[in-house]
Amino acid sequence: MSQQHTLREPASFSGIGLHSGNKVSMTFLPAPAGTGVRFRRVDLDGRPEVEARVENVSETNRSTTIAKGNVRIHTVEHVLAAFAGMGVDNAIVELDSNEPPIADGSSREYVRMIHQSGVVAQTEVREPFKIVTPIELNSGETSMTLFPHDKFKITCTSADRKGRFTQFYSVELSQETWERDIAHARTFCFYEEIEFLIKNGLIKGGSLENAVVIREDAVLTNEPLRYAEEFVRHKILDIIGDLSLIGRPILGHVIAIKPSHTANTELAKQVVAQIKKPLQQAQTFAPPPLAAKEPETLVKDGAVLDIMQVMKILPHRPPFLMVDRVTKIEGSKVIAMKQVTMGEPYFAGHFPGHPIMPGVLQLEAMAQVAGILMMRQAENAGKIAYFMSAENVKWRKPVRPGDTLMIEVDMTKSRGKIGKAKGVCTVDGETVSEADVTFMLVDKEA
Repeated sequence: MSQQHTLREPASFSGIGLHSGNKVSMTFLPAPAGTGVRFRRVDLDGRPEVEARVENVSETNRSTTIAKGNVRIHTVEHVLAAFAGMGVDNAIVELDSNEPPIADGSSREYVRMIHQSGVVAQTEVREPFKIVTPIELNSGETSMTLFPHDKFKITCTSADRKGRFTQFYSVELSQETWERDIAHARTFCFYEEIEFLIKNGLIKGGSLENAVVIREDAVLTNEPLRYAEEFVRHKILDIIGDLSLIGRPILGHVIAIKPSHTANTELAKQVVAQIKKPLQQAQTFAPPPLAAKEPETLVKDGAVLDIMQVMKILPHRPPFLMVDRVTKIEGSKVIAMKQVTMGEPYFAGHFPGHPIMPGVLQLEAMAQVAGILMMRQAENAGKIAYFMSAENVKWRKPVRPGDTLMIEVDMTKSRGKIGKAKGVCTVDGETVSEADVTFMLVDKEA
């Protein structure tokens, strides 16, 4: 096994995004071992980060988009391919817009940045995952198969629906073959696709400076093709970037016919499932720890939870525990209550002589109640529901000491650690606040 690697020092580059057309500055930064690759939006409050993991993939229309809550990063695959090809395991990518600069449409500029920065070994071990069982994926004209192999190899055939420019290429990936045979291959599209892409808000920054256009049998480009099989080599570049979302290198042979970002990321998800399978099997034949099992038992349809049971599920504690009792759990809905007393610490300053429960704490209560539903899954036991954002917020009436706040939450979406819910708080049957809240489950140590 080899060591993990990161960058020696920062390196920066500015340009425009291919699909957004936005001007953007990008900086590669070193990161501690075990970090993986993370994209950081320095143009947003709090400088939020999105991990380059397949669990965070939100869209695959002509490029790969990752997201966490309302934070989105478009067209990440070319940057990720550069890190994977150069053997960089851990890095932070800072952006002041929602998409990396496209440069010339290949990964060449990003490779230059990595050389400029330098790559250094870290003490922690890199652990590639060796494919043990073949994975097959078929969708329309797209076919992808991943076989066991002692190295990382990709064999690919690409063509459009009319069979034009059918190309084949096979490569066993190493830093040498990556830089020499794949990294310079540019993105491309067919002329008849351009109108559709523009109407759908894509390729706003596209030009012959950063893409090759195929029109009938002609190739439109501002320089000669860099490889005889440049189109299929770029497809391989995309596969490398998308599969890096697995979070660790793999050893296997990918055979792809007419691949797409959707198929690439679906294959990555199936690899992640294969990685997790031994652990799931072990959990099946071993009794789970009591702490992990108990919340799963408590949180079930028809359950009524008192304060002691609530504290077994939620790690929050007074004065920031906003739930005294859960009165109903049914499917995706949960109803809880909070007895608002004059002893609440915030009443001392909000406001003297006119105590009112802060609206933001009502939002926090919604997020905590929604978090209780997430505890149906044993792997979420003991985690904390962080309130991330709120939309369609309305405060209708003040909440005062002596009121019984009823918190009704209906989960509308749950993906991984991110949840979205519709929350309504009432007092004596009258709505006092409501919002669409987004929250994230994190480990206590985070």
